Amino acid sequence: MTSKQRSYLKSLANSLDPVFQIGKSSLTPEFTAAVSEAFNTRELLKIAVLKNCMDDPKEIAEMLAGRTHSQVVQVIGRKIILYKESKENKKIILPQ
Repeated sequence: MTSKQRSYLKSLANSLDPVFQIGKSSLTPEFTAAVSEAFNTRELLKIAVLKNCMDDPKEIAEMLAGRTHSQVVQVIGRKIILYKESKENKKIILPQ
């Protein structure tokens, strides 16, 4: 992903509300499955990491991206933005 594409996705995610919250149980198989399923309807997800989660948000983002075959757009504080291109219904057209 180029820096131009990453910047474009950041601007789109700016207005999004977090779809999921990661709590003290951190990454569970059920949470990962729910995120994977959410990528069926969306290409861009914002996830909030709650204060009671002791894991590092950057590590969580990398693990979640690996498990869901998505890309980490950005991690700011306790917010994670993930992108996964949809094969069927593309809603986001990335700049070249």
